[in-house]
Amino acid sequence: MKFKDLEQYILKRQALNAALTLFSWDQDTEAPEESVEQTATYVGVLSHELFEVITDKKVKQLLLELESQNLSLEQKTIIKKWLKDIEKFEKIPAQKYQSHQELLMKAQHVWQKAKKENDYELFLPYLKQIVEEEKEFAKYRRNNEHYLYDVLLDDYEPGFQSQQLDQFFNMLKKEIIPLLQKIQNSTHIIDKTYNKRYYDIDKQKTFNHWIAEYVGFDFNKGLMKESAHPFTTNFHNKDVRITTHYYPHNLESALFSTIHESGHALYEMNIADHITMTPIGVGASMGFHESQSRFYENILGRSPLFWKPIYSKLQRTFEPLLDDVTFQHFIDGINKVQTSLIRTEADELTYSLHIMVRYEIEKKMFEEDIDYHQLPTLWNKLYKEYLGVTPSFDSEGILQDIHWAGGAFGYFPSYAIGSAIGAQIYAYMKKTTDIEEWILNGDFKKIKNYLRDNFHQYGAIYNTNELLQKVTGEPFNPQYYIDYLKEKYTQIYHLSH
Repeated sequence: MKFKDLEQYILKRQALNAALTLFSWDQDTEAPEESVEQTATYVGVLSHELFEVITDKKVKQLLLELESQNLSLEQKTIIKKWLKDIEKFEKIPAQKYQSHQELLMKAQHVWQKAKKENDYELFLPYLKQIVEEEKEFAKYRRNNEHYLYDVLLDDYEPGFQSQQLDQFFNMLKKEIIPLLQKIQNSTHIIDKTYNKRYYDIDKQKTFNHWIAEYVGFDFNKGLMKESAHPFTTNFHNKDVRITTHYYPHNLESALFSTIHESGHALYEMNIADHITMTPIGVGASMGFHESQSRFYENILGRSPLFWKPIYSKLQRTFEPLLDDVTFQHFIDGINKVQTSLIRTEADELTYSLHIMVRYEIEKKMFEEDIDYHQLPTLWNKLYKEYLGVTPSFDSEGILQDIHWAGGAFGYFPSYAIGSAIGAQIYAYMKKTTDIEEWILNGDFKKIKNYLRDNFHQYGAIYNTNELLQKVTGEPFNPQYYIDYLKEKYTQIYHLSH
């Protein structure tokens, strides 16, 4: 029995996955309004086929025979991942899996309508059903996890459990909230009314296309469209797609979501050719994936070094709207700390507080008997407690994110983990490379090459902690993130240490 015997199954698995991804992309970007019901049926059939391929008894036998052979690290990792997937899926009845996928497709459509109409009650029965079914699946899959929620976390962050996350978030609470209070009491007031001027959407599209290319997005291997919620999707390293959303009275929104999604895309585009169309041709984890997008968006994209060579181009593009905004004024503006209701519009400092709200609610959904009608109230209470603001409408509260409609429970913590990983990588790069010089010179090719050679090319051969250990010499360490935030915002707001 040779690894070559597995390759036909790998190709079939990846092809079915690509077809499902294409339906999902289409649904989120340009599929007609009335297509959902019938398309969901196609998605259900394809999901069932994928399920059958992954759990095929012949494949399982083949994997078990190959497991003991002398194979490459990549081949061993593919086998390990596939066996883990089999263990996950074998415990879920095939019919239930198929109907759940159909439910998710419909729920995402209903969520869009509920958000638009500010009607949580419309989405509530779908949310309840999704959570109940996800609970059922998690119970099937549970091994020795202390919490049911940890089963879901493992799908996105192998090696992380809620106990560690509790410690991480408590650390952020302890350090970030006092810093936030200092900033709120600061006499340094940042005026960013310039951001709410009218910015022509066609000009925004032109500049966003340019800035994606500037940081390294390759339009020969990718494209950019619009969607309600910016995202990145990929089929392999030669077809990676991003979306953004334009607002006429908010210059920053599309700009930074484009840089963010470009960070995700660069990761996917630089996974090695020989693993891209395999089960390990993906990111090491969702947190690691998020570290790359937040590295580009915040650590690079909101730094003075990044804008020094290109701010005049931004001014020229939207002339005369930014003529009265000095370079320093703009830098202060894009880093202004302002507690907000919307996660995707949150500043870099308070972003993790938005994640804490979702993390705590998710845990309750899976560990406690909750009243779904009361979830908006709980959401609003936590926002008041952590951020000092209260949503007036559910569309800016509990309905603002698509993740739960897609069954992505355990995903949200990845955003906060990603921010911390990004800061850890940056601290290491500052010690070992000329990264600050590269940013100032607009030499993003060197940054891309460094990240490709050290992280991106490996896909999911290594997990997050293995990758960090391999490159930086230590596993996940959130202290770098705290140090980075303290240093940055102490400087911007002229705070005393």
